[in-house]
Amino acid sequence: MNTNDNPPEEPMGSELPPQDEPARPVGPAAPGKGAQAAEPGQAAEPGQAAEPGQAAEPAGPARSGRQRLAESVWPPRVSRAQLIVALLLFVLGLGLAIQVRSNSDSSALRGARQEDLVRILDELDGRTKRLEDEKQRLEDQRKELESSSNQAEEARRQTVEKERQLGILAGTVAAQGPGITLKITDPKGQVQSDQLLDTLQELRAAGAEAIQVNGVRIVAGSFFSDEGGGIGIDGKKITQPYEFKVIGKPQDLEPALNIPGGVVQTLEKEQATVAVTRSAKIVVDALRAAKQPDYARSSTS
Repeated sequence: MNTNDNPPEEPMGSELPPQDEPARPVGPAAPGKGAQAAEPGQAAEPGQAAEPGQAAEPAGPARSGRQRLAESVWPPRVSRAQLIVALLLFVLGLGLAIQVRSNSDSSALRGARQEDLVRILDELDGRTKRLEDEKQRLEDQRKELESSSNQAEEARRQTVEKERQLGILAGTVAAQGPGITLKITDPKGQVQSDQLLDTLQELRAAGAEAIQVNGVRIVAGSFFSDEGGGIGIDGKKITQPYEFKVIGKPQDLEPALNIPGGVVQTLEKEQATVAVTRSAKIVVDALRAAKQPDYARSSTS
């Protein structure tokens, strides 16, 4: 028997409800009253009861405001619309900067003194004049070069033409053109070299430009000689019939041979037969080798 008059102590942590308030059952709170029930699949917040049959997820460590700000900023999440807006803002800013600079330049000119404006205009006029002079100089150079090129081309063409003409006269190139064919037949051998030379001279006087006799090209220094039993041209013996191929104007060459007392009558007196035939194309293809002078040189070299 306890001699202490004090009543026995109640266990700690347990408190009896007041007598005048009925006791309420301990358990999950009813929905809508007190703590709210967590939705299915969602962890119950602290102080919130989990639904029956669902385990409450443990709450994570608390994060500071700086950490939450850093997580919201990085990594950046940029959408296509945000990129387009940023590009438009960049273009708009660039345009504004250019406009501001242009306005600043215009403002500088508007604020300049009259003497400065006159000086700027004089500098612009001087620069324009220099550019015009440079353009004119270049145009003159171009025309000079074109003229020089044309002159050089004309000189080259004339040189080629002169070379061709001299080649025909020198017998180094073949020639063709209208002319006549003169054929002399001497069955009795009465025709002499001097008579053929007279024939050649008559043809040259009538305008013959190229002549060959029995395959021998006649040039300025050609000569006829009497060889044993025949006639020689430049030391080369030829035999009858003697055939002249002559390039020139046929209307002048044939009458020159048939004049009274001319070549044809003279040869016919020697019992020779002479036949003259006009032709629209006479080919003189016998050539002479070009002779290089030993001492003579061009005075223009």
